Amino acid sequence: MKSILFLLILLMTNMAPLESLAQQYQCRPTTPDADGPFYRPNAPERSQIGTDYLLMGEVKSAANCAPIGGARIEVWMAGPDGVYGDEWRATIFANKDGRYHFSSHFPGNYGNRPAHIHLIVNASGFLELITQYYMTPGQGESVFDLVLIPGP
Repeated sequence: MKSILFLLILLMTNMAPLESLAQQYQCRPTTPDADGPFYRPNAPERSQIGTDYLLMGEVKSAANCAPIGGARIEVWMAGPDGVYGDEWRATIFANKDGRYHFSSHFPGNYGNRPAHIHLIVNASGFLELITQYYMTPGQGESVFDLVLIPGP
């Protein structure tokens, strides 16, 4: 919610758009995306909700590209049948080096949307990031770094 509020404030106050904002940072911030209608807080702590697909990456600061250890990452996605449910939700934490990994299935089609995984990332001293990772059919793993903007 903080990341959306931050972007709205930028637009409403005629400040530079996200592109020029990103140029202030050493690492390009991850682009926010909609959280969708199926988010529910407090997903169970687990790093696996399926097999055959691995999403991994690093959580880091946009300011200096430093890893952010302990960042909380909530994940939710459609099941293989394209239906969202509690069994397709998880909370994972980045390790002390900012690295995370998450094992799942390849999500089923949800309407006409491409296969995707929803993520909300929180870490002390940074704006909340709400984003989505869009998977490529035929891939069994991907790297998706989560770059956070420093904040209050």
